[in-house]
Parts: sequence; C-alpha cells; structure tokens
Amino acid sequence: MSETTINREDIVKVIKTVYDPEIPSDIYELGLIYDIQINEQKEVTVQMTLTSPNCPAAESIPVEVKQKIERIEGINQAHVEIVWEPPWNPQMMSDEAKIQLGFM
Repeated sequence: MSETTINREDIVKVIKTVYDPEIPSDIYELGLIYDIQINEQKEVTVQMTLTSPNCPAAESIPVEVKQKIERIEGINQAHVEIVWEPPWNPQMMSDEAKIQLGFM
C-alpha cells in the first residue's frame, strides 16, 4: 500500500478556492494566510487572519478553509486558527490581488 504524500502546494491550491464574499480575490492572494503546517499525523494547521475583526464572513471563511483542506486525500484533520497579529493590511496582498482590486 502506497503512502499518500501531502504537500503544501496542494493545500495552497484548495485555499485559493476560498473567497471573501465582499472581495473578488481569493484569501491566499489577499495575504490572509500566515502559516501552513503539516505534522507527521497528517494534520494540517493553518494560521490565518481576516481583513478586520468585524468581517461579516468571520464565521464562514475559516470553516470553509477547514472543510476544503480535509477533503484532500491523505489529510486526517485540519485546524484553522484565527490570529490578529500582525494585523492585516492591504500591503500583504500579492501583486495579482493588488492589480485585480485596482491597487496597482
């Protein structure tokens, strides 16, 4: 029986399918993902933030991230931690997101 290899790129790929409903760019390109860790038990921990503590999608975005990561073959569990340090700001967006949102 072959061992399923889990890599960061697969996780990033599914995270890039999650969008803030108020911003037409995915949460990865927005710079909301701070860290992705994969442990030996094939559990993924994602540290992320939101554009603001009052984000209307604060309840749904982390749940969607968790559910999509857990659908990746070989992953046993996903944990999503919301962190507020450092605070998010538009400079954290990728150039792609800045262009898409008219910041460049």
